[in-house]
Amino acid sequence: MKKRLAIIITICVVVIGIVLGVVLTRGTGTEDTPKTVEVTRGDIVKTVLADGSLEMPNKAYLSFGATGTVEEVLVDEGNNVTKDQVLARLDAPSLESSVEMAELQVEIAEEGVKAARAQYEIAQINLDEGGSPMGESEEVLEERVDAAKASWETAKLNLEIAELSLESAELNLEKAVIVAPFDGVVADISITEGKEISTAALATPAISLVDTSEIEMRGFIDEIDIAMVQLGQEANIILDALPDEEVKGSVVFISPVGTILAGVVSYDTTITLKNPVAELRDGMSATAEVIIERRDDVLFIPNRYIRGTTENPMVVVLVDEQEEEREITLGLTDGINTEVLSGLDEGEKVILPTSEERPGGFFMM
Repeated sequence: MKKRLAIIITICVVVIGIVLGVVLTRGTGTEDTPKTVEVTRGDIVKTVLADGSLEMPNKAYLSFGATGTVEEVLVDEGNNVTKDQVLARLDAPSLESSVEMAELQVEIAEEGVKAARAQYEIAQINLDEGGSPMGESEEVLEERVDAAKASWETAKLNLEIAELSLESAELNLEKAVIVAPFDGVVADISITEGKEISTAALATPAISLVDTSEIEMRGFIDEIDIAMVQLGQEANIILDALPDEEVKGSVVFISPVGTILAGVVSYDTTITLKNPVAELRDGMSATAEVIIERRDDVLFIPNRYIRGTTENPMVVVLVDEQEEEREITLGLTDGINTEVLSGLDEGEKVILPTSEERPGGFFMM
């Protein structure tokens, strides 16, 4: 027990000695050589961050609309497909027979319309010529015209019914076929040839399709910053998986409704990508720097070299090895550097203040 206590005391003494050594070292030497930075010229860009992920918004989860046995799967995962291309079909002989029967009914109805129209035209000619081979009276001929016209109308109605039946049969047959609704890439296939599709399986996607030509970023912006964000503002998108890629975008949507995340209110924001690269994938983590304002080719200094307050900023300039205090006028800040509108010239050296020289600190956001 005493041995353990002795070890603990020894460790404490060593730690205290190290701390005192660091403090004493800082107190001598560094204060005699003030750190300086040159006033430089460049660009200042004020940005707001949006954290989120990439999304390919145009997706389709395709399934059959009828039960049966999968007859053909005509694509593989990763295949590029075009709009209206057939991707898979069921073996559906009953549905095919229904279409054939409906087509036959349409043909019969069309012939019925032709025959009824011919009967009407004959009856009308007999009436117009004032007689018929059988010598009926005009009153009888008028009745024949009316009856023939009614038969013609009935025949046309029957044709419409037959055409509707054919349309319904064709729609039912289409449910046995999966067709691509747009150009895209097959992302997933969950069916195989010979698989039985039951009623319960109709709700499960058989083939998933995604349009890789359109990609956007969905992210959240803090309520403190959202008022500065406007539609159309440019954004630089940084990808965790592809840190060397320079992807540009623009803000196209800002939700009017906030979302509470970890007790902080944020707003859903959508940014379209202007120059998507082939390596981008749906779901990749991303951070967007939305450009709120920028100043090009301006004088600036790091924020930590500024003294005073935000209302009365000052700096200490090293001139001929002498310290000279100056008032300055500040402009745009990016949170690290701040534009200097007046009070400094390019190339001048500004001295870094000590903590004692900036009580409370000059803090730029």
